[in-house]
Amino acid sequence: MSEFLRTTIAIYAKDLRLEARTRESIVAVLVFALLSAFIFQFAFDPNPRVVATVGPGIVWVAYLFAGILGLGRTFVLERDGGTLDGLVLAPVSREAIYAGKVLGAFTLMAVVEALMLPVFVVLYDLPVINPWFASMTLLATLGFAAVGTIFSAIAVQTRAREVLLPLLFLPVVLPVVVAAVASSSSIFQGEGWSDFGRWFQLLLVFDTLFLVISSLAFEYVLED
Repeated sequence: MSEFLRTTIAIYAKDLRLEARTRESIVAVLVFALLSAFIFQFAFDPNPRVVATVGPGIVWVAYLFAGILGLGRTFVLERDGGTLDGLVLAPVSREAIYAGKVLGAFTLMAVVEALMLPVFVVLYDLPVINPWFASMTLLATLGFAAVGTIFSAIAVQTRAREVLLPLLFLPVVLPVVVAAVASSSSIFQGEGWSDFGRWFQLLLVFDTLFLVISSLAFEYVLED
């Protein structure tokens, strides 16, 4: 196994062990997502016609803002535990550290998103149990994690990190949100690949581009 893979897996496994021990992030993110979904239940009359129109937006508002909360904690444990300097000084690839952190953030968000599926079915009768929707959600979540991880590394070193992360994150991931909502709408309406395929292609291009750019830039972000 290459040094890159060993470091990536070590960072990823460390984050998973810490989360499994404390459950702080996943509980907070899940509660936030649940509250977002329930608030919309009281904001309008959830009849089939209205839900067909606003349903995709409800799903992705809950996922997006819960994701911001989770991504904001990507480097918090290192900062609070005084181990952030250890990451900087460790004689390992910065790209591997970034990859491990992205996998950790992606896993946290994916677990919360999966736990939210029954809520969307019960409250809004949305057809979210769908392989196309699952595939698109994973692509969008990877985009969130790719962008959010590097911005979290920037924000955690500032005093206004709670404000700075959303300000940096939201404008950049806007293409992901648009693609996710548009493709979700097509999928929920039973349309075919010809209708939502271009949005999948946009997500693939976005994920690839930002994974490469963020991986290359992470070294300078971590050391500043």
